[in-house]
Amino acid sequence: DQSLTYLSIIYHTICLYLDETLDHILITLLIYACITYFLYKILFHRFLSSYFFVKKSKLPKCKRILIATAHPDDECMFFGPTILELKRLEPNCRVFVLCLSNGNFNNLGNCRRTELWNSCKYLKISNDDIVLMNSTHLQDDPNIEWKTVTIATQISKFIETYDIELLITFDKDGISSHPNHCAIYYATASLCLSGMIPNNCKVLTLETVNLCRKYLSILDLPITLLLSTNWSIINWNGRTIVQNAMKMHKSQMVWFRRLYIIFSRYMIINSLREITKSDVEFEILDT
Repeated sequence: DQSLTYLSIIYHTICLYLDETLDHILITLLIYACITYFLYKILFHRFLSSYFFVKKSKLPKCKRILIATAHPDDECMFFGPTILELKRLEPNCRVFVLCLSNGNFNNLGNCRRTELWNSCKYLKISNDDIVLMNSTHLQDDPNIEWKTVTIATQISKFIETYDIELLITFDKDGISSHPNHCAIYYATASLCLSGMIPNNCKVLTLETVNLCRKYLSILDLPITLLLSTNWSIINWNGRTIVQNAMKMHKSQMVWFRRLYIIFSRYMIINSLREITKSDVEFEILDT
């Protein structure tokens, strides 16, 4: 009987502790959600954003921007908010998309080409500013290693040909750790190290966040504003545009991508980091 009494006391103590903990968690989440809501409202209020010195985007204004991607759908799946913000900041700018493979992993290359062009229409990118490659050395396959030299050559030629002022691509973790994404970063890093990036061309990489933040959608806003130096945050209408652009990639609309476009922060928030030669040297030593 005494042992049962002790067990009962322990059980009730644990239940009480869990109830209190749950209450604290719920209150914290509610406060965090309210902070997010007010921050979002401030960002898109003409006068309040100036008063609180909060901006919905911190991106350089440029006339010619290159978005270097690995596959058709990367442009909207990851870079959509940045593309829309660049167009808003400088309506006459040219945003080029250099897609290094035609997405022919399942023999859907021709289909995915059409989908890419349709997606870019939503993002206000001209057909003339889309370059889709189909190199034997850069095929869409996570099991095939993309050579850094091959990618670097293509990016370098593009920068020189179009006098690119801003290059935007993946960071070393490639958002989803896809080897093709990561390969573009290392090619870009090699260009920085060798001094092949012109002085008038900045390089921004899209930050990879942890899995929890990745699927917080707009709730990642306070964390982004606190931790990031460059960002682009779009309103709900912009988010709908990016989602519609993603839906143009009909061949890729499997169930988990449908969930992705609902919950992913990359549909509404991009945080970016400028990289220089010294940054690249440090990252290489760090790895």
